[in-house]
Amino acid sequence: MIEGVQIFEIKKHADDRGFLSELWRDSKVSKFTPKQANFTVAHPGVIKAFHFHKRQSDLWFCTSGNLEAVLYDLRKDSKTSGATQRIILGEHNSAAILIPPEVAHGYRVLGNEPAGLVYLVDQEYDPENPDEGRIPHDDQKIAFNWETQAR
Repeated sequence: MIEGVQIFEIKKHADDRGFLSELWRDSKVSKFTPKQANFTVAHPGVIKAFHFHKRQSDLWFCTSGNLEAVLYDLRKDSKTSGATQRIILGEHNSAAILIPPEVAHGYRVLGNEPAGLVYLVDQEYDPENPDEGRIPHDDQKIAFNWETQAR
């Protein structure tokens, strides 16, 4: 696992009416205070990767469908510098992940349904000075294979 990345199981409390999931509890997550919440939907097969932040941490939770989240550690002083981590999020793995600054992140929608992603961030977006860098999804340094692997 990449240093500083935290994965949290999201429990569903279900009954005959539906379910409730607790997405955020301050006492569960260290060194993260949300300042903005975002929601996005991506269509099947879409790859949104890679981007990173110098100051911002992200907390991701897939609300519907399934995602393959991919993280790459850009931090030169990290014990896991240059490491890649893959995490399945969504209906088949109800979890949230905390992504620290300077860890590149992206995802691919799995299956035939759109995927919804809620993400909390600890910095408000500033269009005049965006804290965002981009790396192509097929960057040779990261060399992540986005195709589904036969197992």
